[in-house]
Amino acid sequence: MSRLAVYGVIFRNRSVSVLSFQDPESQLSIIKRGTSDIISEAELLAKLKKSADKNIPLRIKAGFDPTAPDLHLGHCVLLRKLRDFQDLGHTVLFLIGDFTAMIGDPSGRSETRPALSEDEVKANARTYERQVFKILDREKTEVVFNSDWLGKLSAADLIRLSTLETVARMLERDDFSNRYAAGTSIYISEFMYPLIQAYDSVHMKSDVEFGGTDQTFNILLGRQLQKHFGQEPQIAILLPILPGLDGVRKMSKSYGNYIAVDDTAVDMYGKVMSLPDDVMWLYYELLTRRSEEKIEALKKGHPMDAKKSLATELTAWLHGDKNAKAAAEDFDTKFSDRQFPEDAREFVLSAAENITVLDLVVMASQKTPSRKEAKRLIAQGGVSADGEKLTDANAPAPVRGELELRIGKKEFVRVIFKE
Repeated sequence: MSRLAVYGVIFRNRSVSVLSFQDPESQLSIIKRGTSDIISEAELLAKLKKSADKNIPLRIKAGFDPTAPDLHLGHCVLLRKLRDFQDLGHTVLFLIGDFTAMIGDPSGRSETRPALSEDEVKANARTYERQVFKILDREKTEVVFNSDWLGKLSAADLIRLSTLETVARMLERDDFSNRYAAGTSIYISEFMYPLIQAYDSVHMKSDVEFGGTDQTFNILLGRQLQKHFGQEPQIAILLPILPGLDGVRKMSKSYGNYIAVDDTAVDMYGKVMSLPDDVMWLYYELLTRRSEEKIEALKKGHPMDAKKSLATELTAWLHGDKNAKAAAEDFDTKFSDRQFPEDAREFVLSAAENITVLDLVVMASQKTPSRKEAKRLIAQGGVSADGEKLTDANAPAPVRGELELRIGKKEFVRVIFKE
């Protein structure tokens, strides 16, 4: 039985029909946009020229360990660039790292990443089809699972592979060196991870590999191994790390600062609108195809107009124009027009309860993480009841039959007091 059948995933492995290519210099200009580094640009241009001359598409590798079921806009930076290559006529090799997911990528980690069970990997892999092909072209995507070849390596094969890199070189990585200096455990399996990821490139004979800047070591190791095995080394294309909604840390589900591909259109639009103004320009560069000239023109206008344009474009990209328009109208109704939404969540309290404003916010809110945060929000005028601001956290809560409670910019609760 095929690996695809085992995982219940309905990806399709297909050969890509080769179309006429744009001239290599034009392709390079499109590929370079939004990248942090290309190693090396001259080699990439040579590969593009060779591809055009022989009318053979390049093989573009991108690996995803199914460590979580949800993709977010941080992943979409990479998926958008893969789609650029597809639109230029090249073949995307979408690698599901089902084998490596059971090790756990140590890149950028201060501690050992928990390994996943085979069942968890299977469940997460099944969710990729729905999310990934909102962006990638099914007909130009080959999907492979690295357990198909890594699972067949013998102990002798792994020992031979381990001789191709040194412990000293591994400890040059910041994540490993910091953990070593702090006395935090580093397992042999984690040292093997970069080598195994690099060997994927050898098996797949990839021409280009994409990854975030945190994957630099692993991707360059792939070049090294390809040379060792007599192959032409892949080009490393490194992409910036997309900051999350806080504008500081990278977008991550663990930080709670992410916009999920599976978010509803309304939630996605609203989350984009909450971005810090200075961060939205990086989103324009990495996630849209607006020209530099058009982005510069937007910078001369009002930030709110630019942010609405960004929210509409990203929501339409993943949910369609109709849903994006509805999300924009919903946002304007709730926030721009300051109307209390009819579909606000209801929360029932006993009218007999003797509670403070702080108690009311903590009990009714699903988005305020702590009493300290709730108190800060109240003091800053971020809480109102029936349109009247509540600024004293210790004051008695207004108790009446029904209360339209607004908490922060985005949370609306209809509080119903029952006798």
